[in-house]
Amino acid sequence: MSNTLTLNKTSTSATEPDSDSATAKTVSMFDPAALRLSQNFSDSAGVKKLLTTIPVRKPNKQDFVRVHPDPAFRLETAVLELKEDREHYLVAQHLWGELIGELIPKVLFTTINRQKVLSVWAIRLPGEDGKHDDWNASALEAAKMAQKDWVRVSANMNLGAYDVFQATGNLTEPEWGDMDFTKILEVAFKGRFINDLEHPALRRLRGEV
Repeated sequence: MSNTLTLNKTSTSATEPDSDSATAKTVSMFDPAALRLSQNFSDSAGVKKLLTTIPVRKPNKQDFVRVHPDPAFRLETAVLELKEDREHYLVAQHLWGELIGELIPKVLFTTINRQKVLSVWAIRLPGEDGKHDDWNASALEAAKMAQKDWVRVSANMNLGAYDVFQATGNLTEPEWGDMDFTKILEVAFKGRFINDLEHPALRRLRGEV
């Protein structure tokens, strides 16, 4: 089978060249110019990118991030943290009384990095006595700064807290998209929302599985 198409200036058929061979032009079906994607391919093809994964994690130490400045995009709540799996679970409020001693009060911030990756940053809140360890206190301070500026956080083991670095360049403002906070939580905690005492995470804590 031939890997070329014969085209000409006057014929509308790609397989029937004009009798005047001087006007005919042979183009390979594998010509890169004919196969190259345009920059707006997704738009022209009617494809919409769906966000199906939002990690729950502290920012990578090499990432500059921003925190959504709108209070509607953060939540103070009770979280179950399984350190062995490095997983956070949201817990329905009617179960909080059943899980005293297992839950941790945390604030969930909506963050975004320079690569436009959304994430949820969970930071422990002070205890009832107002006391706070230096790690989480410095993380909260970094999150506050990140509402206005691009910042990077890196663990300083000698200090026992996070170092916070502010970007010195004139970086553009983040593009948050149109996803609301309810949807962000739904995606971020997909499969990790505890609504009854038979949830696998709770059964593991009870030693049943």
